[in-house]
Amino acid sequence: MVLVISLFFLFMMLGMPVAFAIGISGSVFFLQQSSLPFTIPVQLVLTQTQSFTLLAIPLFVFAGNLLNETGITQRLMKLASVLAGHLRAGLAQVNVVLATLIGGITGSAIADASMQARVLGPGMTEKGYSKGFSAGIIGFASLIVTMIPPGIGLVLYGSIGEVSIGRLFAAGILPGLLMAIFMMGSIAITGRIKGYQPERAKPASPKEIATTFIDCIWAFLFPILLIVGLRLGFFTPSEAGAFAVVYAIVIGALVYKEFTWERFLKTLQDTVLDIGMIMLLIALSAIFAYGITWEQLPQQLAQFMLGISSTPWVIMLIIIAFLLVAGMFMDSTVLILLLTSILLPVAKQVGIDPVHFGIVMVMTLTIGLLTPPVGVVMYIVCSIFECSIGEFFKESRLLLIATVAVILAIIFFPDLALFIPNMIFGKG
Repeated sequence: MVLVISLFFLFMMLGMPVAFAIGISGSVFFLQQSSLPFTIPVQLVLTQTQSFTLLAIPLFVFAGNLLNETGITQRLMKLASVLAGHLRAGLAQVNVVLATLIGGITGSAIADASMQARVLGPGMTEKGYSKGFSAGIIGFASLIVTMIPPGIGLVLYGSIGEVSIGRLFAAGILPGLLMAIFMMGSIAITGRIKGYQPERAKPASPKEIATTFIDCIWAFLFPILLIVGLRLGFFTPSEAGAFAVVYAIVIGALVYKEFTWERFLKTLQDTVLDIGMIMLLIALSAIFAYGITWEQLPQQLAQFMLGISSTPWVIMLIIIAFLLVAGMFMDSTVLILLLTSILLPVAKQVGIDPVHFGIVMVMTLTIGLLTPPVGVVMYIVCSIFECSIGEFFKESRLLLIATVAVILAIIFFPDLALFIPNMIFGKG
């Protein structure tokens, strides 16, 4: 596997698309093994695309794109302004609240950051926010989206690691809310230091809040119905994705009546591009993962780590440090595909709950979206706000500290992730 891994990193440095770097380097493993027929890589790719569980991913991507075209996003933006506009640095606070509310719709940090940067970005500039601060807020707030169900990262982890996706969805709620609270606290501190003013002169009245909330009720029902349906056994994760698509179409066409044929075609085009990229990665990663399993790397890694310590939180911190570094050089989706089958057995062997580990792993890897050299979200927000990476990090220090603090809190207090799934599904 040394040659395979070396080739993978060589291809990445040469600029080869990630999916092909994974597939080609993984195929080299079979050229080294005379006992393995070269028909296996082809079979692995085809078998991976036939997984019923993985069918949830394209369906949830399609549902998220549909919901974005129904008018729900605009209604949630109004609600976020009503709830947080009166706070210090009001527009930045609105951004965090909106990211929390919209998490159950997009499921993608990249989609959230791209949308919010274009919608709220001009207003932040008009309010006198520095470019680095505005970029930092939108970038870090987008990480909340990965925790609020149905986050695509959690679906991937659950599918590959054979962990209950329903429990993962429920486990992501409290960490997502904690991230929002910690980030809003960081914004309040920065806003007071820099003198950024509230968006609204005074808090909204209870009547205004209630009226706006009712207008957005269909958005809040979406993740709730998913979790309840999975808990009661009404549908499997894949069927939940199909339900999400039907739900989005019904809400857009019959309730809000803003979903047109032109929007439907646009949604199909966007979804084909998104799904094509994700599914090609998933299919070709099966070749790489087979070599990892054949060489028993998870067992070797477990023995190595147990030689260092058998304390779960120590092992967790070692893994998290590795993931933070890995996330700087590779996309989080790729790392979830490659590392889940390696690291999850290690976590299980030292007694770490798979759901708890999944929340920490996905949350840690998403930080890589905001770190050089391949931080996609970082490049998006810095490009839109025309600020340097140095300015981005200088203005985002408190937000980074807040995010890491939440991860550490979840590591040392597992019930922050496990309380809700244990309450809904029972102890796993």
